[in-house]
Amino acid sequence: MRRLDYDDEPAVIIERHSGGVSSFLLGVTIGAVAALLLAPQSGEATRRDLRRGARRARRAAQDMAGDLGTKVSDTFDQARDKVEQGIDNARQAIDLKKRQVTRAMEAGRAAAQQAREELERRIAETKAAYNAGVDVARTGKASALPAAEVDPDESPGR
Repeated sequence: MRRLDYDDEPAVIIERHSGGVSSFLLGVTIGAVAALLLAPQSGEATRRDLRRGARRARRAAQDMAGDLGTKVSDTFDQARDKVEQGIDNARQAIDLKKRQVTRAMEAGRAAAQQAREELERRIAETKAAYNAGVDVARTGKASALPAAEVDPDESPGR
């Protein structure tokens, strides 16, 4: 059987909470009430001091709001500038790729044209040599024209 030992000593539990805005406002309120109760001034002087304090608090709030607005605006402007710069970089990259593709296509067309011209030249030479061989076979003598100058369309078999 298991035996449990209980101590009769008291236990202290400490909970930690982080202070926030609500704790600050509560402290300010308690301090203001204590100041009003303990103030050695007349009611008129106290009201005047409260109005001044309220004006100061309003100006401080307006200044903080203006500062916050400026920070938000600056952050927005920076983010917009980064996005615009990214878009410009992408456009430049696209333009570069377009130029590269265009140059590659033009080089391919030029190479294809040269290959076609070379192929047509070789075909013409082959036809001329063939026709010269056919002429020699039929007449028994070589043509007076060199092979390159023979018109391939004037073959006797055609």
